[in-house]
Amino acid sequence: MGRARRARRIAQVAAYGGGFGVAGLGAVGALGYGVIKVEAVLARRIVGQPFESPPDDNGSYGAGVGAPLQMVVLGDSSAAGLGADHAHQTIGAILATGVSAFSGRAVRLTNVSVSGAESRDLDLQVVNALDVVPHPDVAVISIGANDVTHRIDKSIAVRHLEGAVRRLREAGAEVVVGTCPDLGTLQPVGQPLRALARRWSRDLAAAQTVCVVEAGGRTVSLGDLIGPEFAERPAEMFSKDRFHPSPAGYARAASAMLPSVCVALGLWPDVEPLAPDPRRGDAVRPVANAATRAVRDPGTEVSAASIGGQARGPRGRWAVVLHRVRRPFPDRSGEVAPAPDTELPADRDAAAGTSA
Repeated sequence: MGRARRARRIAQVAAYGGGFGVAGLGAVGALGYGVIKVEAVLARRIVGQPFESPPDDNGSYGAGVGAPLQMVVLGDSSAAGLGADHAHQTIGAILATGVSAFSGRAVRLTNVSVSGAESRDLDLQVVNALDVVPHPDVAVISIGANDVTHRIDKSIAVRHLEGAVRRLREAGAEVVVGTCPDLGTLQPVGQPLRALARRWSRDLAAAQTVCVVEAGGRTVSLGDLIGPEFAERPAEMFSKDRFHPSPAGYARAASAMLPSVCVALGLWPDVEPLAPDPRRGDAVRPVANAATRAVRDPGTEVSAASIGGQARGPRGRWAVVLHRVRRPFPDRSGEVAPAPDTELPADRDAAAGTSA
């Protein structure tokens, strides 16, 4: 079964209830499961617990005229910023600073994420966030790694994520979700756990994308924590536990999410939505296929789209795959051409960034 079909199946089970049991157990059998348990124990011993807690990044960022924009952050240790040395180095703080720069307004950041959280913990986090900020302007979620390491049923995990996105959308928030990172890239994880962790995390990321887009949010694929830098410079991009990102790693992830957050907030009103560019793999696709493409290419945004005024096609909801962080691409002569300086106008029937 291909990843797109698995993502559709997980999303369907999440929507109608039920589950598959422990994640991946049927694929590896009892013997493989025993080996994985040993590898997981060894990985946890190597990682250890070098950090007492993440820095407290709650507060106001930037300055400007008018009431502050309200940003809430939910999720696990990556959303909390475990591994960062200072509050301004977390994903939430970097995004709040960037949004303030683009909007000309201060941003009030409320971070309710918890280290070790699984997707089911989002239920309480949403309640806590809306207690503090009843009508946030934008919500950023980063979740999924602990669902994989704790072998949580993927359909159950995405059900909780979809519910969180829907409740935040009902409260008036734009929602941007950083999907589950590719845990197969982590150095302390040995084989065969690494290969299985890669498959499980990528399958979960694809299913997360399907459910988030259906719920009216948009996703940014974090994949191998955005690009080859993490593989090429692990000592710089990972913190001392070799599991959580370093300040440089968080900055890299936040830089991929910032354009999507800004577009969701409408901070570039004079620019038409970015047109899909097939030279970079941009396209409008059924959402499960879009999710699979995004998993293979970290930094990719997936959001709802329509074709001919129709939001759904024979294989489900339409979604657009966009590379908002522009990369060079080969020109017709085979040489690398720079990315265009301006964004191209989009076909309004395949408009990117339009939430359902």
